[in-house]
Amino acid sequence: MKKNPAGLLRASDVGRKVTLAGFVHRVRDHGGLTFLDLRDSTGLVQVVFSPGTSAEAHSAAREVRPEWVVVVEGEVRKRPPGTENPALPTGDVEVAGESITVLSRALPPPFPLEDEPGVEEVTRLYHRYLDLRRERMQRNLWLRARVVSALRRQLEERGFLEVETPILTKSTPEGARDFLVPSRLQKGSFYALPQSPQLFKQVLMASGVERYYQVARCFRDEDLRADRQPEFTQLDMEMAFAEEAEVQQEVELALARAFRDVLGVDVEHPFPRLTYEEAMSRFSSDKPDLRYAEEIFDITQASLGEGVPRVLAGPAASGGVVRGLVVPAGFTRAEAESWGAEARGAGLGGVLPVWQEGGGIRSPAAAHMGEGFLMALRAASALGEGEGLVLVAGEETRVAAFLGGLRTRLAGAGRLRRLRDWAFCWVTGFPLLEWDEREGRYVSVHHPFTCPVPEDEEKLEKEPLAVRARSYDLVLNGVELGGGSVRIHRPDLQRRVFSLLGIGEEEAESRFGFLLRAFSHGVPPHAGIALGVDRLVMLMAGEENIRAVIAFPKTSSGQCPLTGAPSAVDEAQLREVGVSFRREA
Repeated sequence: MKKNPAGLLRASDVGRKVTLAGFVHRVRDHGGLTFLDLRDSTGLVQVVFSPGTSAEAHSAAREVRPEWVVVVEGEVRKRPPGTENPALPTGDVEVAGESITVLSRALPPPFPLEDEPGVEEVTRLYHRYLDLRRERMQRNLWLRARVVSALRRQLEERGFLEVETPILTKSTPEGARDFLVPSRLQKGSFYALPQSPQLFKQVLMASGVERYYQVARCFRDEDLRADRQPEFTQLDMEMAFAEEAEVQQEVELALARAFRDVLGVDVEHPFPRLTYEEAMSRFSSDKPDLRYAEEIFDITQASLGEGVPRVLAGPAASGGVVRGLVVPAGFTRAEAESWGAEARGAGLGGVLPVWQEGGGIRSPAAAHMGEGFLMALRAASALGEGEGLVLVAGEETRVAAFLGGLRTRLAGAGRLRRLRDWAFCWVTGFPLLEWDEREGRYVSVHHPFTCPVPEDEEKLEKEPLAVRARSYDLVLNGVELGGGSVRIHRPDLQRRVFSLLGIGEEEAESRFGFLLRAFSHGVPPHAGIALGVDRLVMLMAGEENIRAVIAFPKTSSGQCPLTGAPSAVDEAQLREVGVSFRREA
């Protein structure tokens, strides 16, 4: 069927005969005239049916209902003066309907599609085919497609080769649980769905592919949240003969291209770079949101001197930290009391509020603040007239968690000074390893194939927790888009790291043997990154949940209301793959 795009009709089309096909968005029967808004993937346009144009078409139009699928033929004309709709791109024109054919009838929709539905998400996901018809969801789908297209164009122009890696692969747990698939031909054996293409892209580096990328589907069986799904899409990249700066440059060019082509936004690059220590000190987060001017300041040293309130001096003298955050428009005493209760619940001594009023300091502890401490406080905070700040003292990780959370909430409420709409940054200098108390062993902060900083290699066995990683995270507006690293390409170094992680020779061969064999035949130094496409599109679309930019997502419990997955399978299917269930006692 050859049809015209409904949403692209303009005044220049007046006088044209058109054929439109789509969904009936709205019907308004005014007796002598019937108005029908017709919607397709390009938008909607008003169609007018009158007995004077076609009595048969007018009669048929009065019978249709919202979400029926119809074909309309008619002539484009200007809307009568005073009836234009400036809210619609097609608002200057309408179509005089000469015929209408019903292709498909529809039940009344369970929720309105023209407005944001005030219904539970599970209901919308159950009827996802209706939910996706909404303008917002159509816009998100198009946005996602255009973002991926822009990324692909940029990488291909820069000499990257797209290579697909297996979906059915070997189980090599990388921090989350694998989704397992039983094999019918090799009973008792299982495939795993890939958590990432990590091992395969490193094998590709040993295969002579110097610049690889893939828009890859990945699967992780882990607890879900607003920015996490059991199956997700990432932009996977790897470069041979490359170090950190080269990977970061290619990522910056690709993202700048996507923002320019899709949103018409020029993103400044290179992106700012912060060490992990800087990010935690200035923003109390390893995912710092640089859109806002207010940073967390440290006044620990000044709190060790004279004229310091006891609530600050005690924790500082005991090895804790004293940090603060300015709230530009100030805050009420009731708010300060609420924050104090929250801080005490987090194992801190509360908060000390300070206000700048009439050129002086007002605080419950103002009488205990010496001039030296006040000078240091003003210098660290740059507190202005009418502004307030909160000071928190205690163990560093707890202070950081509290102030980081408070900064995020204040920013979300519009109470911090916003400097920009889009703020990328790289966070570097992460430790290579951390100690897992539950497992009683060292674990990788990034993954087992991350290269240590060369000058720290000698510390691997002596001071494992002091070894820094050649890793880097990319953050946008306080959301981690992804992470990457320079990879280990020397088999001897890889075995040393495996040993620290408690992975012996036999386990290493069982889990990663194919990678180690590839490396024994020569492999270039290489580095790469993986970026979350769903998270990127979520931010670009202004959404708060990645389910809004995924066509068919799962709920927070990992279910698909549309299809009913996961579901039971019959015994015959289980027998065919050699699987049986044991009833728990």
